[in-house]
Amino acid sequence: MAVSVFGELLITAGLVLGLFVVYSLWWTNVVADRAAGRQADKVREHWAEQDTGPGALDTGEGIGFLHVPAMKNGEVLVEKGTSTKVLNDGVAGYYTDPVKATLPMTGKEGNFTLAAHRDGHGAKFHNIDKLKQGDPIVFETKDKWYVYKVYAVLPETSKYNVDVLTPVPKESGRTKPGHYITLTTCTPVYTSRYRYVVWGELVRVDRVDSARTPPKELAG
Repeated sequence: MAVSVFGELLITAGLVLGLFVVYSLWWTNVVADRAAGRQADKVREHWAEQDTGPGALDTGEGIGFLHVPAMKNGEVLVEKGTSTKVLNDGVAGYYTDPVKATLPMTGKEGNFTLAAHRDGHGAKFHNIDKLKQGDPIVFETKDKWYVYKVYAVLPETSKYNVDVLTPVPKESGRTKPGHYITLTTCTPVYTSRYRYVVWGELVRVDRVDSARTPPKELAG
């Protein structure tokens, strides 16, 4: 009798665990993608309503969209902050702490540092390991396309390593100020033990035309 009851408990526990996995890795993606889609629509509507000025810094819903063809994740809305509350909405967030990101729209030299989930809640950086040297990373604002090229990858580092976020990311091999972008997420997959880091450098800024024709790096 005891063995039978214990067996039933194990089966029940297995079912609960299975449902939790489905929730974590599938349903949270559905919910996050819906939330991100609504926010993205608001940002583009906001841009369309403005007749003059860049407008990218005036919206509370997001500052622009990240496009990374190698990750095959579509456009990713970028919002302020890297808290769980922000990232769980299926977006990428720019760092405000412990090292403040330098937004490209300011025109200042520095490091545009971003984070996003790798699994669950939209998993926008799930395929970050597909990025390699020379791959494009494009950031879209209301009036400009900022085109970066990957130049260095750090597959694993401590989650407490804030040096990867500094204005001049020396761990990437750079020693002089420039216009950099840094993508960070958890690693290995399905854990948050370490951080995966990709660095890029600005190679070009294109004006957005009336048709919002994407740069050649996003063609096809």
